[in-house]
Amino acid sequence: MASSNQANTQHVNAQYNVARPDSTATRIAAWQRRRMYDLFVRMLRVGTDESVLDVGVTSERDYDHSNYLEAFYPHKHRITAVGIDDAKFLEELYPGLTFVQANGLDLPFADGAFDIVHSSAVIEHVGSAANQARFLSELWRVARRGLFITTPNRWHPVEFHTVLPLLHWLPSGHYRRILRRIGRDFFAEEANLNLMSRATLNAAARQAGVPAPRHASVSLLGWPTNLLLIAEKVSAARPPLAEARVRRSEAVLSVPEMGEGGS
Repeated sequence: MASSNQANTQHVNAQYNVARPDSTATRIAAWQRRRMYDLFVRMLRVGTDESVLDVGVTSERDYDHSNYLEAFYPHKHRITAVGIDDAKFLEELYPGLTFVQANGLDLPFADGAFDIVHSSAVIEHVGSAANQARFLSELWRVARRGLFITTPNRWHPVEFHTVLPLLHWLPSGHYRRILRRIGRDFFAEEANLNLMSRATLNAAARQAGVPAPRHASVSLLGWPTNLLLIAEKVSAARPPLAEARVRRSEAVLSVPEMGEGGS
């Protein structure tokens, strides 16, 4: 019979998640990811002729919204998908797409190789704060025009990887000790989960040399669930949008102006 630690760990899937595919948490995640995709296309004004690099694709197939960019973006032949998992199946699932197995901390591409670089819910899994800055630096290096990053909000009351409330608000050392005591050893390791706030995301961007990023968020019941960082290289930027805020019939999607505070 498996130990309690083994029983908890074995259910961690390739998306670093313990939620069942039919759970409420998973349905909420799918809803929010569609919103993040809409913001990606809108805020970077992604052109049909532009190449897109998606860093951090997964081999996970249980969720309908796994690898949402590959699923939603209509111009599959413009996508290069990168991940440490073997996700070669994406080339068959989405004809025209190119998959490269590689680590986002050391991408095998030239400077400015892709017009747009996208990475969703990956930066919290690359390890230390230094690694998070290095990850952003590498993505910025290979982006010719723009960068779009998402990460779960540390200050949301429910931590969506573990589906546990409030514990992640504790200082990191205390939080990790509690995770180990309740059999969540995998998530107790910084290498596997290092949650970010807007302040730490900003700090990583500064350290990575990403200038003047914009910030946005998607929210549930008025509380941001996911943080977004958007940056463009001035020399290659497209004309700005007429509006700086996305308007929705429901007040669940927020796009703060550049420089708005909060963490």
